[in-house]
Amino acid sequence: MIDTVGVIVPAADERDLLPACLDALDASRGELARSRPDVVVRVVVVLDSCTDGSAAVVSARPTVEAAPVDVRLAGAARRAGCALVIAGASAADRLWLASTDADSRVPPNWLTGMVELAEAGADFVLGTVRPSETLPAGLDAKYRAAYLSADGHPHVHGANLGIRAATYLELGGWPEIGSGEDVMLAARAVAAGVPTIRTSQFPVATSTRLCGRAPYCYSSYLRGLATLDD
Repeated sequence: MIDTVGVIVPAADERDLLPACLDALDASRGELARSRPDVVVRVVVVLDSCTDGSAAVVSARPTVEAAPVDVRLAGAARRAGCALVIAGASAADRLWLASTDADSRVPPNWLTGMVELAEAGADFVLGTVRPSETLPAGLDAKYRAAYLSADGHPHVHGANLGIRAATYLELGGWPEIGSGEDVMLAARAVAAGVPTIRTSQFPVATSTRLCGRAPYCYSSYLRGLATLDD
């Protein structure tokens, strides 16, 4: 059984998009509370070198914890958030670590779905994402042709990922790198034979900006599609 969920949200100057992210997490947290009031949820925003007022956004929300760091690396920021939650947990096998991004909005069934899959035997969950805004017609067509949004999909997104804390620790945690930490963690899980579910049941809406905070992320994927010849 899962008794605690830690939601880790790295943020690097995301004042404008962070409120919508936290609103969506509140809604997902509320849905989980209605079906599983016994599960404690901690939302931790890892404020990585923020200078834009992101800290004020978090401080205005009493149900959200702030974890200021100065690492300038997405993987290291996620790792710091996980360490904070793990330190306060009683049992790593009953703690679920859910990862999303500050420029993303989770659906209402996100936390409920994560917990259900974990309690059904999954130790690692990889979800899909979708554009949070309407893409230009040409880019939208390329995206729909290239992106598989179905159960068993091949994608790995830090914006929609969950892992049992005991498994996370066995795999060595998030790699402390600036980009691709999600892909590297997933590769470790595959190599170790970790029970993994690739689901499309709770896609996360992610910003369609073409210039993201990390060099190789969803924005770079969209940028690559935009430059493909028709």
